[in-house]
This record gives sequence, structure tokens and C-alpha cells, in this order.
Amino acid sequence: MTPFKLTQKVRETARRNGKLGAGSRVVPEETPIAFSYGGSTHAVMMATPGDFEDFAVGFSLTEGIIDDPAAIESIEAVADEKGIDLQIVLKDEQNDALTARRRHMAGPVGCGLCGIESIEQAVRKTPSVTGSPLRLTQQQIVEAVALLNGQQPLHFETRAVHGAGFYVPGKGLIAVREDVGRHNALDKLVGAAARAGHSGASGAVIVTSRVSVEMVQKTAIIGSPFIIAISAPTALAIRTADEAGMTLIALVRGAEFEIFTHSDRIQSGAIADVA
Repeated sequence: MTPFKLTQKVRETARRNGKLGAGSRVVPEETPIAFSYGGSTHAVMMATPGDFEDFAVGFSLTEGIIDDPAAIESIEAVADEKGIDLQIVLKDEQNDALTARRRHMAGPVGCGLCGIESIEQAVRKTPSVTGSPLRLTQQQIVEAVALLNGQQPLHFETRAVHGAGFYVPGKGLIAVREDVGRHNALDKLVGAAARAGHSGASGAVIVTSRVSVEMVQKTAIIGSPFIIAISAPTALAIRTADEAGMTLIALVRGAEFEIFTHSDRIQSGAIADVA
């Protein structure tokens, strides 16, 4: 696919040492990206215009449109002056299932979430991840976040994007993706890991953002039993992670962190100096 510019250099006026002066700064691009299946738009996200194949696969997986990347026949990014349309062609059986799902969702507009008739339906059930045997040491938790901090080139250039990484014990970070949207970064990561053949149950999801319920749900959908964050979680994210059997670790600062759910997955042991 044709590469798109991820950043722009812009002029600015900055106050430095008590004085205003002309300067410049590199900022990330933010572009409407549509997900179209069989020629029909399913959703539009404001996102960083890159990693399109990963984004298409990851979004399709975490939204339950597919359960295997092999269900996608082709992906094409079509750009115009307003945004980018990811045209995704599903294999026949999967396309029929999506068509049936769309018919079921058709409903009166103005309902907030068309086809959704109750709060219970809006808060979708989160898969259980209790079957994963994965355990992490305290040192591995610290190491995973330290590795992610060092593998975010777009963040270091702009200071304006989120990062998401997939950490596998013994292998380190096997994939990292960045985006202006935290959910987008996670979807791109899910797609990258799935396309490379990595099972979600084999590793931990590491994010630079706060942990919302949707971040927990996306992590559970791929089967990972760990979500580890630099920022804090919401109360609903904690309850959802607990019910799913997921270990939620947040506020990782150097060698310090806070465990909110299922601490039994964390093995004891001293933590080396990470300074």
C-alpha cells in the first residue's frame, strides 16, 4: 500500500525563558479512516494514517466481525482529500455472517446505538481468559514497560500519540504499534500479532494510556490474561477485568506498579534496578 505522511512540521510561537519567539514543532497527522466491508461502511475512526493491514485485521477481530485473519480475502486503502477508506473483502461465509448481523442491527435512528434495546446489550460480554497458563515475574512487568518506552519513535518525535505492545516472556516485545487513539493503537497491535501468528494467550498487552473497559474487552477477545498500563484504570475496567479473570496492572512507574485484579498470576522475586 502507498505510504502516507504520519507527521507534519508546523510553525508555532513558543514562550521560552520568559520571551515569545518563532519556532516549529512536529505533530502527528489525524485522518478519518473508514472500515468498509463488501462496499458498505461499517465504522469510521480518527486515526494515524499507517499500519492499515494491521488496523483492518485488528479492528475486525476485536469487533467480532472475524475470528481469524484468514477470513479476510483482501484489504485495500483508498485515499481521497477527506480521508482513507479501508476496503475489506471477506471470504463468502464470513461475509454472509456480517450481512446477517447488519440486518439484525437495522433499527430506528436516534436510538443512540441502533439495534441495541437495553443497557445489558450495550455492555457486551467479555470473554474469560482464565484458561491461559501465563505467569509473569515482577521483573518482567517492569521490563515490559521499559521496553515499550524505548520503542515509540512517533511518540518521541511528537509527544502526542499512544503506544501498545505485546510482550512475550523470553522474547520481549514482539510487536509495537502507535496511534493518536489508544483504541486504535491496540487494534493495530492486535492485527500485527495475529498476522504474525502469535496467540494472545502467550503474552501480555502493554499500553501507555489509561485502561478503559473497551481496552480490557479488546485484550480479552484475543485471549491475553494481562493488561499492563502506564496510566490508571477506570472502575468499570477493573470490574470487567476481574470478571474475565484478567490481571490488570497499572500506574507502572519504574520499578513500582499497582495490581488491581488477579495478583495470583504474578510471581514473587526481586526487581533489578531499572534506572
